Amino acid sequence: MSNKVVQLSRIGTVTFSRNKRSKNIKISVKPDKTVLVSFPFYVSGREDAAFVQKNEAWIMRQQQKFDVRKKRIEPGTEIQTKLHTIVFLQGEKNNVVTENTQINVFVTEFQSENAHAYLENIITEIYRFEARKLLPPRLKQLAMKHGFTYSKVTIRNNKRNWGSCSGKNNISLNLQMMKLPNELIDYILLHELVHTEIKNHGADFWKQLDAITGGQARLLAKKVKQFSTYNL
Repeated sequence: MSNKVVQLSRIGTVTFSRNKRSKNIKISVKPDKTVLVSFPFYVSGREDAAFVQKNEAWIMRQQQKFDVRKKRIEPGTEIQTKLHTIVFLQGEKNNVVTENTQINVFVTEFQSENAHAYLENIITEIYRFEARKLLPPRLKQLAMKHGFTYSKVTIRNNKRNWGSCSGKNNISLNLQMMKLPNELIDYILLHELVHTEIKNHGADFWKQLDAITGGQARLLAKKVKQFSTYNL
């Protein structure tokens, strides 16, 4: 796989990815409004660029949808995580004060881009703390229950997937999983555990995943797609 990143005046950053598994040109728009274009090896650079230009209006509509969906945090907003209640308050300076399981985040100017980055960083670090505390024990518990073994587990902030399993059965988990319902967290953990034995998404993979999710594998996968790996 090879990537080429370009800046287009109307739609911003576009990453072109030549992928041997791709059968058609595929465009996806991410919550940060960047654009990914995956295309087969036999498609030329001129063809994929023309395809993007042809679909420019659709891409811009998707980007606008993300602007509408973007969560705006205002004074008094509360976010309930797995272990904490985060309360956002107006303050004379940007500051964080922890009181038991409540985290008070003081912000001087909520509408600025700097404030958005500041808040996203705080939420990321809270998710990171909770992911490190909760995910490895739950992964171990599910592995023992269903008879899987794995090597190491790491926690990352990945914008492209919820988890992965390497050829050596090292499992990587996305800290953004902490904003998902518990049933979907378990689904992702089981998904990666099945990959310790089956390294693809073929029929055997889904059959085994179905067997340990009560026949709900496809439904749970669909539910996961309703969530974003991005913070706000």
